[in-house]
Amino acid sequence: MVQTIPARIAKVLDRLHTEAAEDAGRWQARVGTTDPATLKAGGGDLVRLGEFYLAVTPDEGRLLHILARTKGATNVVEFGASYGLSSLYLAAALTGRGGRLTTTEVHPDKCAALRRTFDEAGVTDTVTLLEGDARETLADVEGPIDMLVLDGWKSMYLPVHDLLRPRLAPGCLIVADNIDHEAAADYFAFVRGPESGMMTTVIGDLALSYVVQ
Repeated sequence: MVQTIPARIAKVLDRLHTEAAEDAGRWQARVGTTDPATLKAGGGDLVRLGEFYLAVTPDEGRLLHILARTKGATNVVEFGASYGLSSLYLAAALTGRGGRLTTTEVHPDKCAALRRTFDEAGVTDTVTLLEGDARETLADVEGPIDMLVLDGWKSMYLPVHDLLRPRLAPGCLIVADNIDHEAAADYFAFVRGPESGMMTTVIGDLALSYVVQ
């Protein structure tokens, strides 16, 4: 089988997926439920809790990798890295092709773990981590951006989009996770509206949007 994810990155992904699988137990201990929708909600103050991975599944990660690779993306921005699973799938698609990933995370403990993870995976030359409020840290990111991944606070999807929209290239692909969460409703309504300048479809709880203009 052809392997497009370098072995060094794949090894770290395996470790992170194993650790992320413990989220259900962490959630049960904190809020008394293992309901998947609650686990992946990513709303409010619970997102600030550093013990939660809130990670993409292996299938979702591979989809991000495939999309970035087939798009030929070279300037990717990610809102919400958490512990870096989605970041590594994206970085694997960019490594060796001169591409760059700029990712964001607000939680200091997660940022410290991310730096160790990116070093372990050997992607520090490909990935730039911006620590803090994405509305501030992404203000000076250079365009044109050809792929945008939204997977942080759902209520921030639309503000982050609006901040970056002038730097999104025509044909930019936007992937928004957990689009069925109520906090993402304003973003979802916008991208499906006639004024968005996008074509949008939904696969599972991912919204894929193509910037037409």
